[in-house]
Amino acid sequence: MWVETMIRKLAAGDKRRRPSDEQLLVRSADLSRRFLGGLAKPVSVAWVTNQNSRWGSCTPVDGTIRISARVKGMPSWVLDYVILHELTHLLQPGHSGEFWSLLESYSRTERARGYLEGVAAMDGLRWSDGVTDDVADEAT
Repeated sequence: MWVETMIRKLAAGDKRRRPSDEQLLVRSADLSRRFLGGLAKPVSVAWVTNQNSRWGSCTPVDGTIRISARVKGMPSWVLDYVILHELTHLLQPGHSGEFWSLLESYSRTERARGYLEGVAAMDGLRWSDGVTDDVADEAT
């Protein structure tokens, strides 16, 4: 009985750390409402497996956000930061001062950035200033 209980608890935790694309979209709407006044409205938010040097990407022209599958299983506050970072790109395409000012409303921004930087260092990946240096342009 104890084993069954633990398996259920582990499965629930795994589900929470590895939400579906649909759950990512719902989560992004909540984050936009809580931290960006509901102004960022993505058309879609989805996991992708082809981002090995980025945590996420955003294409403002069509409102799509992609989150690297490498984020799956990370703490929820890290996933929230990555989503919020990309949501902010819907409002501010670059990494301007205004962009970072919008992210200041999320109290775990610096902590999440440090976490991601540590993971990148452990993976031997190049990590620079933020979730991604490149916002997907209109051609992608």
